[in-house]
Amino acid sequence: MIVAIADTHTTIWYLFSDSRLRKAASDFIDSAIAKGDHIGVSAISIAEIIYLVEKGRIPANAVGDLHDATANPKAVLHYVPLDEHIAMKMAEIPRQDLPDLPDRVAAATALFYKVPVMSRDGRIRSSEIETIW
Repeated sequence: MIVAIADTHTTIWYLFSDSRLRKAASDFIDSAIAKGDHIGVSAISIAEIIYLVEKGRIPANAVGDLHDATANPKAVLHYVPLDEHIAMKMAEIPRQDLPDLPDRVAAATALFYKVPVMSRDGRIRSSEIETIW
């Protein structure tokens, strides 16, 4: 069962055991692992990670690491495609609240699955979207 949606930063920081991943988020992921639950990773985060690798902002192995982390059906990270149902959920999020497309897609994905989004983003955290951070 998907119990949260990780935004791009959360996904990257989890993959690389980065200290910027907050303890509350890390503990939530650990709890999901212990219960056999999943943390969803939106297709837009995968696209954003590829883009960040191409720009040289994150290590080149990030794409392969993410693929490996989502390939096993029992792994905590679970790929979530962007479909018309999730895209339509974006209409419930005021553009002025979340103007950045990847943030809106992550939030809409969380709304669709009725779970919190894991994000450090101040705009997401100050919106009506339930967050873990």
